[in-house]
Amino acid sequence: MLFVWPALWAVALFLLAAGSGSSASRRLAAVAFLSGAGAMAAVLDMNIIPALAEGAVRDRWERPLYHLQAWASLSSYYGVPYAFLLFALAFRPIRLHPAVRLGLPVVLLLPIACCLLLTPGYTERYPISFDIVVWWAVPYILYGALHILLLRPRHTPLAPTYWIVCLAVLPPVLFLMVMSYVLPSLGLMRMWVYNAWVASLAVAVFLIGLFSYGFMGIRLLVDRRRLDTTWRAVNSGTAILNHAMKNDAGKLRLFGEKMKRYAERTGQPELLQDIETMLAASLHMQEMIARVHRRTGDLALMRSSVSLGGLVRGTLATLQPQLGGGIRLWLELPARDWQAEVDAAQLGEALNNLVANAAEAMRGAVRVPEAALAGSPEAASAASPETAAGTITVRLSAGRRDLTIEVADTGPGMGRSQRARALEPFYTTKGGSANFGLGLPYAYQVMRKHGGALSIRSRRGEGTTVYLTLPKRSVRAHPIDAAPAVERGGIYPDGHHQAVDRRG
Repeated sequence: MLFVWPALWAVALFLLAAGSGSSASRRLAAVAFLSGAGAMAAVLDMNIIPALAEGAVRDRWERPLYHLQAWASLSSYYGVPYAFLLFALAFRPIRLHPAVRLGLPVVLLLPIACCLLLTPGYTERYPISFDIVVWWAVPYILYGALHILLLRPRHTPLAPTYWIVCLAVLPPVLFLMVMSYVLPSLGLMRMWVYNAWVASLAVAVFLIGLFSYGFMGIRLLVDRRRLDTTWRAVNSGTAILNHAMKNDAGKLRLFGEKMKRYAERTGQPELLQDIETMLAASLHMQEMIARVHRRTGDLALMRSSVSLGGLVRGTLATLQPQLGGGIRLWLELPARDWQAEVDAAQLGEALNNLVANAAEAMRGAVRVPEAALAGSPEAASAASPETAAGTITVRLSAGRRDLTIEVADTGPGMGRSQRARALEPFYTTKGGSANFGLGLPYAYQVMRKHGGALSIRSRRGEGTTVYLTLPKRSVRAHPIDAAPAVERGGIYPDGHHQAVDRRG
C-alpha cells in the first residue's frame, strides 16, 4: 500500500494535467484519486497510527489521523463506484437528452447520501454497512464495465488505446468490487489488502500503454501539439522564404530579360540559350517555393453544405484516369448519404493526396504507361481487375458520433519509425523533385481545422489505412433521406464502374 497510494495519486494528477479538459480523463482521475484515498486509509491504519510513540505525540496526532483515515476510507468506498460509472458514461458516451445528462450525476448520488444519513457511522471493523452498500455499488461497477465493453470503437486506429484503457481500468475495478464489497457483505472482512497487487499491475499497464499506444488520447495530444508547433514553424519559415525568393527571382527575371534582348540584338544564339535556361530555372525555383508555401500556409475554411458521398465519388472520378499501373480502386458508400458543412475543396484535396500516396506506394504504380495516361484503350484494358497490381479501398462510414472516410491500400506498408514520422512536414520516403512530403501533413491540418482527426494504421507488408474522422456535431452532419442508387462500387483502370445495389 505504501507504493499504491502515491502511484495512484500520481496517475490522477497526470490525467488531470495532460487530459486537455476531457470529461473522461477527469472522471478517471477521480477514480484513481479515490482509490488512492483508500490506499492512504490502509497505510494510516496499518503503518502510521500504530507507529506513533506513546505519550504527547500520540495524544496529539492519533485523533486527527483517525479522522483522516475515516474520511479517506469512506471517500474510497462510496466514491469509486460512483466515479467509475460516470467515467464509463463519458468514455463511451451515448446520446442523452441534455436535462438527463445534467441530472444523472445528481440522481446517482442518492444511494450514497442515503447510506451516509441512514446507516451506522464509520468504525475500523465496519467502515460501511457492506450488506446495504453492495446492492448499489456492485450494479454501478458492473454496468460501467459492460457499458465500456459493449460499446467498442468501430474504427481500427482507436482499438489499441481502447484495449489499453480496458486492461488498465476494468480488471482492478472488478477485483476491487469483489474484495471490497461482495466478500465483506458475506462476512469476509479486510479482503481489501489484496487490492494492492492488482492496483500495482494496473499502474504498470498504464505506464506501458502511455509510452506505446497512448492512454486516453494523452499521447495523441502530445503528438498533436508537437505537429501543430512544427507546422506553425514551417509556415513562418516558408512565408519568409517565399517573400525573399520572389524578390530575388523578380530581379533575376528583370536583368535576364535585359540580357536576352541584348543577346537577340547582337545575334549571340549561345548566350540567348543560356539566358533562357537561367530564366526558366528562376521561374521553376519561384514556382516550387510558392507551391510549398501554399501547402504550408494557414488554412482558412470556406464551408458549404455538401453531400459527403458525392464529394468522395467526385474526387475519385477525377483521380481514376491518373492511376494506371493496374491499380484497382474500390468505393464503398453507406446506404444513406450524409450532408455536412465542410470545405469541399480542401477536404477533396486531402482525399486526393491520400489516394495519390496510396497509388504511389503500390507495386508498379510508379511505372504508369504513357498510353494509359493518354487514355489509350489498349493500354487501359491491359490493366484489368484480375491482373491489378493492388487495390485501393475508399470507404465512407457513419458511427454514433463521427463520420469516417477510410483510404486503405494493399501496398508495402510502413514500419513503426516511418509511421511515427508520417505526419511530419517534408518527411517522405519517395524520390523525385515533386515530392515535398506535405500531402499527409496537409490532410492532417485540414482535418484539424474541421475539428476532426487523421489517424494511420500500417504494418510493413500489410498495407496502409488512413482514417479521416469528422465529428458530426462540428460539421453539422445529418442523413439525407434519399438513399443513393449505389452503395458499393469499384472503379477500374479500364474506365468502367462496377456497382452493387444492396437496398433490395
